[in-house]
Amino acid sequence: MLIDFHVHAFADRIAERAVAKLMGVAKIDAETNGTIAETRERLRSWGVDRAVLLPVATKPSQQRTINDWAKAAEDALFVSFGSIHPDAADRLEELAYIKQIGLHGVKLHPDYQDFFAAEEKMFPIYETCAALGLPIVFHAGFDPLSPEVVHGKPEDFAKIAAQFPALTIILAHLGGQLCWDAVEQHIVGRRNVYLDTAYTSRVLSDEQFLRIIRTHGADRILFASDCPWDNAQTIYNRLRALGLTEAEQSQIFYQNAERLLGAEG
Repeated sequence: MLIDFHVHAFADRIAERAVAKLMGVAKIDAETNGTIAETRERLRSWGVDRAVLLPVATKPSQQRTINDWAKAAEDALFVSFGSIHPDAADRLEELAYIKQIGLHGVKLHPDYQDFFAAEEKMFPIYETCAALGLPIVFHAGFDPLSPEVVHGKPEDFAKIAAQFPALTIILAHLGGQLCWDAVEQHIVGRRNVYLDTAYTSRVLSDEQFLRIIRTHGADRILFASDCPWDNAQTIYNRLRALGLTEAEQSQIFYQNAERLLGAEG
């Protein structure tokens, strides 16, 4: 069993345009054209059994459209999180809607949604997600959209984890893209924080990768690719080569995700 906890796709009418724009920002090629159909095909070819879609509302007006699309996209392969925009007047009501329609959590991207992770305007969102039992997946660390300013630093997420202990936090990119020393200093060992492996296959040393997994605990690591920006087979092979035990691999590849998603996931 293999569950990819970090996948991006888009509605057919905008997929080509969205992927082209993001490729221009990131200066990397995409593994898919961004449509659900091609994403499904590629994930299956990489051996993925379930995949978590993580949409991002980059404008307040997009919330409901994105969340309805995410729910409609769910099927035998895809499980969806929703998204809210921090500047939307009805952001807390939309969180209740996300819960009502059965989406499994919330994706927030500090860079694309223009907020700093630990700023106070975000606290009602975190409190509401904790009360509703909605995990939050954060983009964490560096992003090429904002190369000079990191909007989600490991030390910021440490503050959030401490202030909102009932909130389940999932930090993409093993806690902070290109910020892994700070992850080791501030994040590892925090029990309400999961780390996903999205886009780590090319940029993190084996030694630090394994050390973070073991120090944080394999029971809080989620297999993730960041498709279409990396492919699941590459990160799967990387993890298999790290020297993890079979029990640790089972936790990372599917057991932790099953626990977070629940029986209906």
